Amino acid sequence: MRTRLRRCLLVPFVVLLAATGRAEEPTMPRPASSLSPQQVEAFAALALAGIPREYPNKTGHVYLDDSSPRPPREAHPVFFGCFDWHSAVHGHWMLVRLLRLHPDAAIAPRIVELLDHQLTPDKLEVEAAWFRRPENKSWERTYGWAWLLRLAQELRTWEDPRAARWAKALQPLEGEIVRLAKGFLPASRWPLRSGLHIDSAFALSFFLDYARAVGDAELERLAVERARAWYLADRDYPLRYEPSGFDFFSSGLNEADLMRRVLDAKAFSTWLDGFFPSLASGALGPLLEPVEVPDVTDGHLVHLAGLDLTRAWTMNGIAAALPDGDPRAATLRASAKRHAEHGLAYVSSGHYEGEHWLATFAVYLLTDAGARGGV
Repeated sequence: MRTRLRRCLLVPFVVLLAATGRAEEPTMPRPASSLSPQQVEAFAALALAGIPREYPNKTGHVYLDDSSPRPPREAHPVFFGCFDWHSAVHGHWMLVRLLRLHPDAAIAPRIVELLDHQLTPDKLEVEAAWFRRPENKSWERTYGWAWLLRLAQELRTWEDPRAARWAKALQPLEGEIVRLAKGFLPASRWPLRSGLHIDSAFALSFFLDYARAVGDAELERLAVERARAWYLADRDYPLRYEPSGFDFFSSGLNEADLMRRVLDAKAFSTWLDGFFPSLASGALGPLLEPVEVPDVTDGHLVHLAGLDLTRAWTMNGIAAALPDGDPRAATLRASAKRHAEHGLAYVSSGHYEGEHWLATFAVYLLTDAGARGGV
């Protein structure tokens, strides 16, 4: 069964990767998905197993006194599973997105049952209260914040009574994260360029998508200002520095994927020529070649499977922002296809080190979640 599921994960991603030209705004309420029924089942099953699983657990909490230690389920009654808070958050996002795109899937009733149990006002108020404490103002900054806003965006842009109910329950926590982001961005003078959670370009991309989707002009302005201040003058990205030990992001590709959200098509095309000058000739150093995971049981090394998937989705996003027939787009799409093949093969490995989070990245890629602003 495990082998069969791993094979089925590779099947229909080619539909997404074959798309050409700038992504069009959706004309139907339901976004497009290239997921097969087998993939929906397999990915959802991983989250349904991980979200209620309290241990092992990596809390990342700062203890202030003897009263501080609390079991994960007490401190975070919604997002206590999936090994860490942010993985639990994006596991919930994945289930919402699968339900939205595939409401008739056989596993849909189980998804609804779990989300009804998790996304309740009383539990989410406890989650919100956590971020009101001064000592927690930087907790999960900015990766966990970004995924929480992605979850809120998914719920608020889906016209469904269940989504409306869950979105209303999420509002206090959503509001706290927005408040923290608006306080942090003006005070942050330099970006973090990293292949790990703290990468600033990744967070700004998600902040922008959320702000535009829900009409938060202030957050949009702050995110655009930071993006321009941090990245507009960047030239000749050092390709040889990637990847580093256990990345799950390409900081360079994240940056380009952000800037296609910030600049108009012409300005972005010019900026990309300066940032990735070799791309025009079909070269992008090691960024074009997928990476292998040497040990799927190593919680850090399995990050490299995520790198394959995030490289694929950023390449697709960048390609979609380029003019029709641009040879740079063809280079990126071909590499994205290879990266997706590699990354998808690791999603159902049988080892929790990767299975608690990789399905989310696969769903983000295969449902084209970022190319249209997350719709």
